[in-house]
Amino acid sequence: MIKEVIVVEGKDDITVVKAALDAEVIATGGFGYKKEFIKTLKNIAEKRGVIILTDPDYAGEQIRRDLSKHIKNCKHAFLPQGKALKKGDIGVENANKEDIIEAILKARPSNIERKEEFTKEEITALGLAGGPKSREKREKLGEILGIGYANSKQFLNRLNNFGVTREEFGKALERIEEDYGR
Repeated sequence: MIKEVIVVEGKDDITVVKAALDAEVIATGGFGYKKEFIKTLKNIAEKRGVIILTDPDYAGEQIRRDLSKHIKNCKHAFLPQGKALKKGDIGVENANKEDIIEAILKARPSNIERKEEFTKEEITALGLAGGPKSREKREKLGEILGIGYANSKQFLNRLNNFGVTREEFGKALERIEEDYGR
């Protein structure tokens, strides 16, 4: 049983996550949640913890960002778009059991104190911004590190905010260098 309560967007997400894991799951119902829902999540976060698993699309990112603003001690789980896609529809409900389990196991807390471990210059020098295949490299690294896909600016923020260490970044980079080189 997963200790934390997993927050998803809709009823179909609840069904698929519960089929993959023994966990308590709660849905936001999209952007339609009220202040009372936020209060409930804050209370849950204090007692059990919260893992946010939203769809890997713009709306899901907006919901994640808004919830994170209100619930400071939550964890974040990410599904790569390719693993949450079925017939052109992107959503947690389209992911398979193994990918959901992997996303939850890789969930990371947001650091309360921001570290500047990685820099914009470093990300650019490593070919993760402004170069050919930069998007694909960030997507693959985000999957390996469990921080999801993001544009270069957001990717840098996630590296620094989710406590990615130099060691795990280096190992992940080694894994993709075979495919992409530097």
